[in-house]
Amino acid sequence: MQLHKSQSLKIHNSLSGSKEVFEPLHEGQVGMYVCGPTVYSNVHLGNCRTFMSFDMIFRYLKHLGYKVRYVRNITDAGHLEDDAGEGEDKILKKARLEQIEPMEVVQRYTVDFHNILQQFNILPPSIEPTATGHIIEQIEIIKQILEKGFAYVRNGSVYFDVVKFNKTHEYGKLSGRKLEDMIANTRELTAQDEKKNPQDFALWKQAEPQHIMRWPSPWGEGFPGWHLECTAMSIKYLGKQFDIHGGGMDLKFPHHECEIAQAEAGYGEPPVKYWLHANMLTLNGRKMAKSTGNNLLPREIFTGENKIFSKPFAPAVVRFFMMQAHYSSILDLSESALMASEKGYLRLMEAMEAIEWLTPSGGKSDFDIPAWQQKCYDAMNDDFNTPVLIAHLFEAVKQINLIRERKGSLSKKDKELLEESMRAFVFDVLGLEPRMAGHADSNNKLPGVVELLIALRNDARVNKDFATSDRIRDELAKLGIQLKDGKEGTSFSISG
Repeated sequence: MQLHKSQSLKIHNSLSGSKEVFEPLHEGQVGMYVCGPTVYSNVHLGNCRTFMSFDMIFRYLKHLGYKVRYVRNITDAGHLEDDAGEGEDKILKKARLEQIEPMEVVQRYTVDFHNILQQFNILPPSIEPTATGHIIEQIEIIKQILEKGFAYVRNGSVYFDVVKFNKTHEYGKLSGRKLEDMIANTRELTAQDEKKNPQDFALWKQAEPQHIMRWPSPWGEGFPGWHLECTAMSIKYLGKQFDIHGGGMDLKFPHHECEIAQAEAGYGEPPVKYWLHANMLTLNGRKMAKSTGNNLLPREIFTGENKIFSKPFAPAVVRFFMMQAHYSSILDLSESALMASEKGYLRLMEAMEAIEWLTPSGGKSDFDIPAWQQKCYDAMNDDFNTPVLIAHLFEAVKQINLIRERKGSLSKKDKELLEESMRAFVFDVLGLEPRMAGHADSNNKLPGVVELLIALRNDARVNKDFATSDRIRDELAKLGIQLKDGKEGTSFSISG
């Protein structure tokens, strides 16, 4: 569907703090970069929410007809444990604890990451580059920044000179922080003797003798700083300026702030037109954390093997739950919220299964389908407002059920538009899967089979063969398919 010329999309730009009309740098094309995982442990649910949010954005941009190049990286070189560039490399720490090679850690958790995202029906990005695969590009950017005078070398390490950069640029413009306030609030930290200022961050770190992951560079053997990889890979695959950069709210400072500084220092221009940030996920009203036990892995929700929830929940239900909140708002996960989402998801899927079998009335529709369709687009065009979209989808569900019960009318043309629009928004944009996905095309065939059985049951009742009539009803009930006899005929519903 080529709709991008008729639909005006507005997105909230973290850089300006306001909604802006989306106008890509190149007409009809979108370059989008999202910070991927550091693969040293199982991907956690909060990260999944971020990747799911940008998957929805990726899907909607494609639905509008844009040609999207979506780049999402894998951090496989590890990064140091604190934002100041100190501490221990997370991947090396895990490798030492488990007595395996660092790349075994990387492989194990990259596979886990892909498996979990696949279960959530998250589309793969156009390109998924790794930090270790782009060491040369990172070294070249460091050379460029040194040449421009915004970095300095100390004992085999290279640091970004934040104070010097701030004299001609604005460090902190994304996060709204002032360098003067940061300096005033800085405590003297250990292991910062090499830096001119505590705010300076590492572009390249000299490797200690015990550091396994190391590469040769003009400044000695070492490894790149955390912030540098995203600058190198986004520039390589999307250019020095591109449309959208996304990630979790927790990355706004220092990671994204440092990305902006590196790109502007090296190439003299802002790298990104629109910055988007997904918000955090809490669990039962509290921050998710392994240390407190208030933590759940996606697989633990799918299998029900956890001490927090009393039953398992399907990946599609969890995805539907997350789509019911705006990507930029804090979302609280609880069993009651998932139970409600499961009911809503099943109701939506029941309508999706029934829509194909609706019989057009031939007359004028009771429900203005074109106006309803535009309301759905208006919701998505308002900074990807999925909760409002879902509310509109349930307006359609109500109408579908009325038509099934012969209490509403629908023209043939509107029936086709309704079916096309529902499938586009539910499956293509929200990325929900039919509840019977994975069972070939059984989800498409089931309503037809039930309608056939209803017809056979009606024939039996007309012939006063009540034993057969009751048997069809009872056997369907055992399978979770409830028949409902009304003045306008028999309808059916399918329970979980």
